[in-house]
Amino acid sequence: EDRIVDLPIGMGNFGGLVAAEGKVFYADVPNIPIPMLFNKVFAFDLKFYDLEKRESKTVISGINGYDISVDGKKVLYRSKQTFGIIDAAADKKVGDGKIATSDLQMKVDPVTEWTQMFYEAWRLERDFFYVDNMHGVDWTKMKKRYEVFLPYLASREDLNYIIGEMIAELNIGHSYVGGGDQPRPSSIKGGKLGCDFEVDHSNGLYRISKIYKGRNWDPKFRAPLAQPGIGVKEGDYLLEINGIELMYPDNPYALLETLVDKQTVIKVSPDPKSEDAKEYTVIPVANDLNLRYSDWVESNRQKVLEATDGRVGYLHVPNTAVGGLIEFGKYFYGQTTMDGIIIDVRYNSGGWMPSLFIDRLARKITSMWAKRYGRVTQFPVRAPKGHLACVINAYAGSGGDAFPYMFRQAGLGPLIGKRTWGGLIGMDRNLPLMDGGYCTVPTIGFFDLDGEWAVENIGVHPDIEVDNRPDLVVEGHDPQLEKAIEYLKKKIKEEPPKLPKKPKNPDKS
Repeated sequence: EDRIVDLPIGMGNFGGLVAAEGKVFYADVPNIPIPMLFNKVFAFDLKFYDLEKRESKTVISGINGYDISVDGKKVLYRSKQTFGIIDAAADKKVGDGKIATSDLQMKVDPVTEWTQMFYEAWRLERDFFYVDNMHGVDWTKMKKRYEVFLPYLASREDLNYIIGEMIAELNIGHSYVGGGDQPRPSSIKGGKLGCDFEVDHSNGLYRISKIYKGRNWDPKFRAPLAQPGIGVKEGDYLLEINGIELMYPDNPYALLETLVDKQTVIKVSPDPKSEDAKEYTVIPVANDLNLRYSDWVESNRQKVLEATDGRVGYLHVPNTAVGGLIEFGKYFYGQTTMDGIIIDVRYNSGGWMPSLFIDRLARKITSMWAKRYGRVTQFPVRAPKGHLACVINAYAGSGGDAFPYMFRQAGLGPLIGKRTWGGLIGMDRNLPLMDGGYCTVPTIGFFDLDGEWAVENIGVHPDIEVDNRPDLVVEGHDPQLEKAIEYLKKKIKEEPPKLPKKPKNPDKS
């Protein structure tokens, strides 16, 4: 530790340190979005610092991986599907020293590979499962039980099925198997207009019954029919797509094939006679799930506002990873001054432990600040002023289990709904199988402060149990959300959240 010195190369994201005679090689990684980092879809520069000349130089830019020879004189690099060997010197470029990999072939014996991967998956669970007793399962016996199927495997998917059945014997969450070297047929993307259709059977025309508006400032939530200058309205008839007439029973989505992210001309009319028909150029999206999700969240928020005379806020946390943090930040901070907030974690797909979410929700107002002019403000400025309630269901798991667990532990308010999924044995050692497939290993056990294993295969129970009965949901009700509204209205009436008023001016004379 005492021999560490810093190299004068400025600030940045550096890694992959390799020492050679007179040089130190390192990767200079750009600032990139976290989702791209997880998928490793990024390029970086390989640089070296010359210890004699006291300067840094770039060896090669735009690569995805590298290795340095033992003597430090050569570099093997990869840039997408291009591989090359170059001198460990400055100013090289992708393509230099290219290795002819395009004609390389590999002969594969699938049955032999499948057999090896079966035993590899078995060993991974044996060696890294979070408890050494394998939940009381005779793991050697499980190997013998399932290896008898190996001679009968007819495809890579058969192997995934057998591995999945074997690890299912452990009766634990986060046990996944998939991927691998198998045929992947090509597909055609179908475009979506971000709307619902209904058929007017009196004339055989399609009517646009609902337009999902999304968030046009966010590319992931772009709504084709809600762009500036597009005058399509709910109730309009969709008459043509790219000049092709649309009539029931023809499928409108058939006319949108291959049109994702392409300019598409649609003809719409407020009446079936098409006398006032207009044409608009729109750009269909590949998937309108985000538009429908945004509409669901905003509809819930409006429902809560209307039912509480604007006194209670609402936010949904879809996961405890990047997307969940983004949604939380968008909705939470602007509603902290309200008398109550409903935090909805139903369908939460998990991610990380939700410490940041809970820390923000658990903040307490400690003081008030006042200027001569303007509004009195609280501190912390974005600490929630009012009462909280958390809505949960059986489709929330992993981080979606941890969120309500920690919400209750922090004493923030009641949990309302149904028991969560029950999967808090985490995973962090996911070594790939030979052909790039995977078999996850639950490696991190979760137990409570009483020293007892908790949540796994049990879930987090609500304080107020409410089932979203299908018949009520079909009628437009959301009993779980409605119960949360009812609870907070009663709580606010009994214990109105109050902040102190600005005191009289001090007289120091």
